[in-house]
Amino acid sequence: MPQSLEALIEHLALAWQGGPALSSADWSNCLSSAELAYAVQDGLAERLGWRQAGRPQFWKSGGPNRQSPLSHAPLAPIGVRSAAGGLPSFADLGLRHAGAEAEIALRLARDVSADALVGMSRDAAARLIDAMTVAIELVDSRWQEAGDAPALLRQADCLSHGGLAMGQWLPYQALDWSKQNCELQINADAPQRACGSHSLGDPAWGLLDWLQHACRQGQVLPAGSVVTTGAWLVQGGLKPGDRVTASFEGLGRVSLAL
Repeated sequence: MPQSLEALIEHLALAWQGGPALSSADWSNCLSSAELAYAVQDGLAERLGWRQAGRPQFWKSGGPNRQSPLSHAPLAPIGVRSAAGGLPSFADLGLRHAGAEAEIALRLARDVSADALVGMSRDAAARLIDAMTVAIELVDSRWQEAGDAPALLRQADCLSHGGLAMGQWLPYQALDWSKQNCELQINADAPQRACGSHSLGDPAWGLLDWLQHACRQGQVLPAGSVVTTGAWLVQGGLKPGDRVTASFEGLGRVSLAL
């Protein structure tokens, strides 16, 4: 691995642990491809101990539409919290550029390996899921420029992930997601509302792509691993003390505090 990638991993790891944010101008020539950005993600996950053998992993996956390549990133377990029994606080994470996305997260029913994915269809991949839940992904950035940083640098920074709150798990079932209503509310403000607004039309559509990516280096993805699958509604500019609530009609709601 080029030394510049090792240096980027080291500096991003420090930023993830509360160190100073990075200037994208200092690293603008470091990455030339998505493969290198993924190598930085892998290095971060290894450096910070995010993926331990036999333990469920946490990921995010998604894309702007079905015609574009999907993107994936591992999540820091310390920022993944259950909201099923209360109002989890994320104040300890010290998010710099907090935003929130209303999402649906999915859970693996069994261990999955690369060999098991050979020749698998998208429909078959969906059958590997046993549960789903309403979720809020908090977005953040280790770049001073946040969303204005170059795309590959944001990808290397785990797709600007900040934290994840998950609600009550429900048995997974294929729904007519085009008719799914959802809301995203900040404090007592009027909520945003949308119907069928997921960019891929179905939270499970990208599962096979995610599984292939997560298992690409011969890793076994353990049962109980979770992937959050992309935004239905988005709100940026959040402040410490804000309360965020996401609701999906018929599926439940989840709230968190910043």
